[in-house]
Amino acid sequence: MKRNLGLVLGLSVLFGASVQAAEPLATAPVQLREVEQTYSIDGVVEATRQSTVSAQISGRVKGIFFDVGDRVSKGQMILKIDESEANQALAGSRAQLSQSEAALQNAHLNYERAKQLFEQKFISQAALDKAKSDYDMAKAQAAASEAGAEQSALAQSYTSVVAPYAGVVAARMVEMGEMVTVGKPLMTGFDPSQLRVIANVPQDRLKDIGNRPTVTIEVPSLSRWIKAASVTVQPSADIRTHSTQVRVELPANQANVYPGMFVRTHFVVGKVSKMLIPTSAVLRRSEVVAVYVVDDKDVPRLRQVRLGDANEQNEIEVLAGLNVGEKVARDAIKAGMVATENKR
Repeated sequence: MKRNLGLVLGLSVLFGASVQAAEPLATAPVQLREVEQTYSIDGVVEATRQSTVSAQISGRVKGIFFDVGDRVSKGQMILKIDESEANQALAGSRAQLSQSEAALQNAHLNYERAKQLFEQKFISQAALDKAKSDYDMAKAQAAASEAGAEQSALAQSYTSVVAPYAGVVAARMVEMGEMVTVGKPLMTGFDPSQLRVIANVPQDRLKDIGNRPTVTIEVPSLSRWIKAASVTVQPSADIRTHSTQVRVELPANQANVYPGMFVRTHFVVGKVSKMLIPTSAVLRRSEVVAVYVVDDKDVPRLRQVRLGDANEQNEIEVLAGLNVGEKVARDAIKAGMVATENKR
């Protein structure tokens, strides 16, 4: 009984394997299709908002709270400068303001008394004018002292360096304990949610792409295609390269895309017929580029081809090696295993 059961199981496994091997390969027909004709040129990703925060007051760096690669929220303190000197200046300005306010109050009282004495004919017009002049001078001095105190308070606030917007720290130019002066760059950051691509288009191709071009961005390192949110053709040219800068705005919040990345910009310039196959059908081994052509008996045979550019639909253009109407295996790896099994 056990032997019969083992025989049945063995036949079942063998039968199942033969059925699996007999399954036809998934194929794709080689056909001509009208697609968008594009003009491609290299580009570089940059941040739409990128800025360098500089020191607005002199002092020693007391604290550094973020480093390169850290995410920062708007208004967060990113660096602290020693506030001892700024605090002393603020205290002096406030003391001077208190003195000016006291002098103003005294001048105001003198002026009011002078007006009463003048009405009673006890003092001359010149004495009244002198009291009024002293009062006006005291008001001006108080206003100047108040402005000085506000300026000192503002300078004191500069000891806390905050992020102007939410973003990522790209560079840090200072170390703990370093002495900084006004204008010294401290940190550089950018907003990763707003990115764009810069491409320099030769002047002789501007007429092909037009003033409002349709653009798709290819990110080779991520195998990703991104539709442009908007495109701006700059109304000026580089005198050295005779090219015009085109700014391609990307949709917000592109994951794993960051400034400095290499990309390709594809500008739609018309329509063209191309012979296309799935990119998964292509087998690349060293310098050999080939596909498995499947005949009417579902037998795959390796054939070398010459290919063009891929598109965002995961298709690639065939320049030579295939004919319209033929079928290629969609999965080149699986087709290679079947072809190897057939040789045995």
